[in-house]
Amino acid sequence: MPKSAREGVFRLRYNGDSMKQSNMTERQRAHLKELPAQPGVYFHKNAQGEVIYVGKAGVLKNRVRQYFQSPRLKDAKTRALVAEIDYTDWIVVDTEMDALFLESEMIKRYRPKWNILLRDDKSVTYVRIDMKSEVPYVSMTRNPDDDGAEYYGPYYGKTAIARALRILRKIFPYYDKPYTGRKSLNTDLGLTPGIEVGRMTPREYKVNLRQLISYLKGNRKKLIRSLEKQMYEAAEKGEYERAVVLRNQFFGLKGIGTKIVFSDKEFLDISSDQALRDLQAMLGLEKALVRIEGYDISHQSGTNVTGSMVCFVNGVADRKKYRRFKLRKQQNNDTESIREVLVRRMNHLKDWGRPDLIVLDGAQGQISAVRDLVEREGIALLGRDKSGDHGRNARVKIVVPKTDGGYEVHELARDSHVAKLIGRIDEESHRFAVQYHVLLKRKNALK
Repeated sequence: MPKSAREGVFRLRYNGDSMKQSNMTERQRAHLKELPAQPGVYFHKNAQGEVIYVGKAGVLKNRVRQYFQSPRLKDAKTRALVAEIDYTDWIVVDTEMDALFLESEMIKRYRPKWNILLRDDKSVTYVRIDMKSEVPYVSMTRNPDDDGAEYYGPYYGKTAIARALRILRKIFPYYDKPYTGRKSLNTDLGLTPGIEVGRMTPREYKVNLRQLISYLKGNRKKLIRSLEKQMYEAAEKGEYERAVVLRNQFFGLKGIGTKIVFSDKEFLDISSDQALRDLQAMLGLEKALVRIEGYDISHQSGTNVTGSMVCFVNGVADRKKYRRFKLRKQQNNDTESIREVLVRRMNHLKDWGRPDLIVLDGAQGQISAVRDLVEREGIALLGRDKSGDHGRNARVKIVVPKTDGGYEVHELARDSHVAKLIGRIDEESHRFAVQYHVLLKRKNALK
């Protein structure tokens, strides 16, 4: 098992009187000593097992212990949070950057109430890059706009993502403001591509920037292999300056650790995700659920009909594997539309990858429309029955096809791990389908 995952998930338990460090027993102090001096994500839970706060840390031991120091050092909201904590789970990762991305995904899944109370909207940050511009620049924003640029996120904590970008900028230099053609201090420091001094052409800069985007999308392993190959090819051709640049990028990426959130199963101990284990047991599957895909349909009275496919690897979103579909048959019939999407999807099992589970936005109707396609490939299938309710607080009732041709319905507790995971997948598939539907609608309106 890799270093980044071998510790798995750990747990500390407290009682109501132990929140003050002075009242903690020797046993409880011993538990605190189990915290590792490594980066990771921690989950504060209440007595009912509900995740009430998710946080990241460069050093778990230092960060988690801070919650149980003198209450005089905390504000009222933090004291109220601490009063609810019954125990803490955590996951160890390789780097603080890994913790940043994992924290963001876990907050989206669990939506802990104290993350909302302790963080305002200003802490939600997106990375914006407009590759359509002649000389793009990289910036951060709280409010994504429909301006043709690409947005990555949201990330929770502007300071953390800014620090991550500073690290990546040393490997992939970029402009952080609109290009003016004037030399700056960042030019001398090697933090810009240096178009203004002839160090790089706009075309070469875009190639470099696409590598940064590839990293943000999670293609770290593929990118490292590509850089290594390009490095050797440049050296063989005698392009030594270019080979040096590629070498620096190659070793720079290898030095900042594995991006656990977007990687394959060898980089994440999937047994540490309670939701995946519970869902596997509920469905009676022998094989662990590594890849789960979610599907939804969006349209307006049968026009601009779109379908979405989102992909979650080891329980977290893997956006580079998302796919969107413009339906060939425009109709107000979700069951026939979802079948068209799944027919097209099943034609790409080899090149897109094979899912372990497919989650549909719908119940018996949607399941029956695609059941033969999915079961023929030996893929597990379930539907989420929301009866048209796409709100964040919609109940989580799932429908599972049985071997005898019938259906089994599970009404999940709102705060269960499985409910949080299915809700997150379903919401993401809905968002992605609607996003494409709105895009087509605007394009058609301009014709």
